[in-house]
Amino acid sequence: MQIYPIETGNFKLDGGAMFGVVPKVIWQKTNPADSNNLIDMSLRCMLIEEEDRLILIDDGTGDKQSEKFFGYYYPFGDDTLDSSLKKYGFHRDDITDVFLTHLHFDHCGGSIQWNKDRTGFEPAFKNAKFWSNKNHWQWAVKPNPREKASFLKENINPIEASGQLNFVSIPENKFSVNSELGFDILFTDGHTEKQMIPHIKYQGKTIVFAADLLPSVGHIPLPYVMSYDTRPLITMDEKAKFLNDAVEKQYYIFLEHDPVNQLCTVKHTEKGVRLDQTYKFNEVFK
Repeated sequence: MQIYPIETGNFKLDGGAMFGVVPKVIWQKTNPADSNNLIDMSLRCMLIEEEDRLILIDDGTGDKQSEKFFGYYYPFGDDTLDSSLKKYGFHRDDITDVFLTHLHFDHCGGSIQWNKDRTGFEPAFKNAKFWSNKNHWQWAVKPNPREKASFLKENINPIEASGQLNFVSIPENKFSVNSELGFDILFTDGHTEKQMIPHIKYQGKTIVFAADLLPSVGHIPLPYVMSYDTRPLITMDEKAKFLNDAVEKQYYIFLEHDPVNQLCTVKHTEKGVRLDQTYKFNEVFK
C-alpha cells in the first residue's frame, strides 16, 4: 500500500461560522482571519494505492460552479486535483474508487464535471465506483433547510444517474471494521447524518482521515464546534470519544481543511486532550 496527500486547492470561510460560540479573540490565535473575517481552509484529499485499486477519499469543490458561487468562497492557490494526481504519476481515469466522507460541496464537488459541450454533467472519474451510505444519501437528496446550500443537486444526482453509486454497510455500533474499501470506518452524526471517518492502517500506524469531525488543529478543544454542524452537542460527544481514542491508540490525524498542517497527533493534558505534534505527511510516512 502507498498513501499520498492530494492537495486540490484552498478556499476561505467565515471564521465565526467555523468556530461557533468560541469568541474570535480566542480562535484567531490558531486560525487568523482577514479583514472580512475569513480564514484560510485547505481542500486536502487522500489517495490510497492498494494492489489494483486506486481509492480517492473526497475530491474537493471541483470547478463547474459559477463565478458567482465561487465568489463566496474565494478559491486560491495553484494546486488542483489533476496536478496533484500527476505529481504521483496518476490520472483521474486511473481512479477505481471515490470514497465520499459526506456530500457537502467542498468534499464531493470534484466528483462531477461538465460534459464536453457543457449541456449537462458527467462523472469526473469515469472508471470509478462512488461510495456513500444509504442514510447519508437520503439525507442529502432531501436536504433540511440548514444544509440545503451545501448539498448541491448537480454534485449528487449525476452520481446516481451514472450507475456508479455504491453504498457501504452501516454496522449497529457505528464502526465498520475492514469495510468494502479495505479500511475501517467510523460513522458520526454531529456534523451531518452518517459522515464517514476512514481509519487506515499504514506502515504500522493508524491514519484517520478526520474530514469535518476535526477540520483543523484549531478545533481540538471540545467546545470548538462549527456552526455548520447540525447536532453540535452530538459532535462534542463524538469528538471527545475520538480524541481520547486518538491519544490511546496513537492515531495520526489527517487534516482535510487545515491550511498549514497535514497531520497531527494529540495528547492528554490537565485541560483535556490537546495538540501534541504537527507534521507534513512525508515527515512520518516515506
